[in-house]
Amino acid sequence: MGKKDKKQIFENILVIDAGAKGKSVAKAPDGRVIFLEGVVPDDVVDVQVFKKRKSYYEGTIIAFRQKSTKRTEPVCEHFGYCGGCKWQNMAYEHQLFYKQKEVENNLKRLGGIEIPELLPIVSSAEKYFYRNKMEFSFSDMRWLTPQEIQSEQEISNRNGLGFHIAGAWDKVLDINQCHLQEDPSNAIRLATKEFALRHNLPFYNPRNQTGLLRSMMIRISSTGDIMVVIQFFEENIKKRTQLLDFLIEKFPQITSLQYIINSKANDSIYDQEIICYHGSECIYEQMEGLRFKINAKSFYQTNSAQAYELYKVTRDFADLKGDELVYDLYTGTGTIAQFVAQKVRKVIGVEAVSEAISDAKENAKYNNINNIDFFVGDMKSVFNDEFIQKNGFPDVIITDPPRDGMHKDVVEQILRIAPLKIVYVSCNSATQARDLALLNEKYKVTKVRPVDMFPQTYHVENVVLLEKK
Repeated sequence: MGKKDKKQIFENILVIDAGAKGKSVAKAPDGRVIFLEGVVPDDVVDVQVFKKRKSYYEGTIIAFRQKSTKRTEPVCEHFGYCGGCKWQNMAYEHQLFYKQKEVENNLKRLGGIEIPELLPIVSSAEKYFYRNKMEFSFSDMRWLTPQEIQSEQEISNRNGLGFHIAGAWDKVLDINQCHLQEDPSNAIRLATKEFALRHNLPFYNPRNQTGLLRSMMIRISSTGDIMVVIQFFEENIKKRTQLLDFLIEKFPQITSLQYIINSKANDSIYDQEIICYHGSECIYEQMEGLRFKINAKSFYQTNSAQAYELYKVTRDFADLKGDELVYDLYTGTGTIAQFVAQKVRKVIGVEAVSEAISDAKENAKYNNINNIDFFVGDMKSVFNDEFIQKNGFPDVIITDPPRDGMHKDVVEQILRIAPLKIVYVSCNSATQARDLALLNEKYKVTKVRPVDMFPQTYHVENVVLLEKK
């Protein structure tokens, strides 16, 4: 595309839809789609094109001609820079509408699925402060806002503690107040940053791989437990204990304070030793009388209240009578398996992550659940004919795969063993639609219900019931 094309401007463009991955959709005068950010449906805008392709444009907004009635004022001062809550400028009832629409479009258009019953999306009672887990990164080269750059003032302190900027792996947006996790999350993060600055604790530099403070995880459970995990790039006993002792004194409500010394290139913690400095090595979640142990490496749905709603929809769709053998594929820490166990004869849970299965077994033991067997292994390898012969043919399969959906070998095996019902839980209705199209050979979709786990974002969970034709 030449220089002339780069400056192409379209005026008075109506935004017509909210599309995938948080981008909004408009139509150019030549009929091509324009993908835009920072707008909501029914905005009328002037657009400058920065990318031109055969079937679409991407553009930036240079002027608003008319603002949509679907708009609302974002509550967060970091909106527009932080990529975490891209729909904060859209009123919540409209967020729900476009999430439900995306699920319906994906299932019908991508999967070619007929939907006899699309139940209304389950909304979240909490629109903000709903996350039980947040992860923040330290950086000595924080991202500068356009206003800071334009001011031309020399900025000597570039230390920041916040979120990575999309497309800039080495830059961190310094966060003042985040609206995703309840107090004392903000207070703990800000106090940690202020203490580090006051005592000259070096912030990490991801390019040079230098510094001391690397990342911070805060978990706050529905039971009121608080876990804080600080990741240090290198060991410095004096400075490490200085910071950790400060947190204990400042925030006595912290029930689990842990740390990691991680000098490898990336900051993932799953291959790291986690050392408990104060309190318990775990915290607990509770759901319908069940208790779940959560350690620093555990996976647990990040919206506790909506996880309960999601699991209730899953259990209702399964319509369990009490004598079924249920397979729970991609069981994670076995939360769904334990949630349905009291209503069935037996549950078989399968998961690739061994630590998750250890948690699942421990939780089941604590909850006095004796009718679940958990197995570790890669789903496409473990879930084979020998496994079925040994553990029995399931009456119901519940599957909750990662974003990529189910491996085709897993889908083929489900078709071979042909349970009466499948309840498919998904965080990505596009890959879910692909899998449903494959299952269409023997199954019909009889119920669909989206669940909003992440208000202010474009993400949506979806539950589908499939019954044998």
